[in-house]
Amino acid sequence: VKDRRAWEEHIRPHLVNESNRKRRVNCDLYRAMRTHCAEHNLFLTCGVVGPFDLMTPLCGHEHLLVGMALDPDWARDMVQVYTQLTIDLLEVLLEQEGRPDGLWVWEDLAFKQRPFLSPAMYRELLFPAHQRIFEWAHARELPVILHSDGFLEPLLPDLVEAGIDCLQPLEVKAGMDLLRVKQRFGDRIALIGGMDARTLETNDPAVVRAELEAKLPGAMAGGGYVLQVDHSVSNRVDYATYKFFLE
Repeated sequence: VKDRRAWEEHIRPHLVNESNRKRRVNCDLYRAMRTHCAEHNLFLTCGVVGPFDLMTPLCGHEHLLVGMALDPDWARDMVQVYTQLTIDLLEVLLEQEGRPDGLWVWEDLAFKQRPFLSPAMYRELLFPAHQRIFEWAHARELPVILHSDGFLEPLLPDLVEAGIDCLQPLEVKAGMDLLRVKQRFGDRIALIGGMDARTLETNDPAVVRAELEAKLPGAMAGGGYVLQVDHSVSNRVDYATYKFFLE
């Protein structure tokens, strides 16, 4: 989808069609996960994809970002439609199957050294949608964990204001700094990640220990930190290395 016409002709009618809401929700999977987590005393998050991460595969980053700049009303309409659909589907799920423990929002807003969009554009086009989703979650006593790869820090003041409770994964190679984010925002949000996954790929216990010793005390200070690497653990990491990291 490269423009407003294609969106309005080919996509929008299907997303606003309320008759197909229920078929979009995998209640069986949710029910099984909810039962498993209850039996094992695990924290269950319900994962949803944020409006930006729903629009990027639809349009491609380039068409989407150019569209946000040149036709912001089109972008605003897409954001509103996807936000309403997300909330509608969550309400179907929770009414039928019960509440999770939290909401996990997938929303990659940045790449290396910068966000995909300026703080001003974020504030204008995405902030209202995020605030609406996060407030919906908080009204149901669900904390919000935001997953966003890339260098997100310029957008963090607005995301914290919008209502995130926790940020993951703090990608080091993109420019994120766990201790700096902890210092700036650690009194308002919890953090997950920030340990450079590339140190594990060395399979050198001394390198892994140095990464942990440099970051873990500061990250743990005052609570609000969950140990995790900053991206997927690759198949170049030996099991013994990962076990050493955890221990």
